[in-house]
Amino acid sequence: MNNDQNTQENLQKLIDKIKDIDVAMMSTIEDDGCIRSRPMQTQQVKDDGAIWFFTGYESEKSHELQHDAHVNLSYANPDDNVYVSVSGKATLTRDQAKIDELWSPAIKAWFPKGKDDPNIGLIKVTIDKAEYWDSPSSTMVQLYGMAKAALTGKRPDGGENKKINL
Repeated sequence: MNNDQNTQENLQKLIDKIKDIDVAMMSTIEDDGCIRSRPMQTQQVKDDGAIWFFTGYESEKSHELQHDAHVNLSYANPDDNVYVSVSGKATLTRDQAKIDELWSPAIKAWFPKGKDDPNIGLIKVTIDKAEYWDSPSSTMVQLYGMAKAALTGKRPDGGENKKINL
């Protein structure tokens, strides 16, 4: 990852946008090249850009990640008009210390035998690239922008859009 000041600032802005969005759609690539997505609850977003998820170690997605580690994470918060797409590489692990660190009682619904469930695993996604869209969230601001655009013929302010390469 590039450690220059601008990259670090962009990464922090990205983390700030996704840290309060609990669920991401994780897309993986099946053996035949088909893209498959499913909702995943984000457990942790680290300052270095690592994003952690619990998973069934023997799940289909785990097998897909072992075949091709490329993933996409899509985050959306429509109430605030924030949308984020993260492209990266996933690593599957059974790191017990990290499982202990991230464990919460709610996870037991997926792993009834607790932290020692033989099928428990973690996915760590390391960000390669990301893009976000952050539009004005107020309905009045959006309506004003559309009305202004209709009168002036200029597109409304779509908010902030940024591509990030790490």
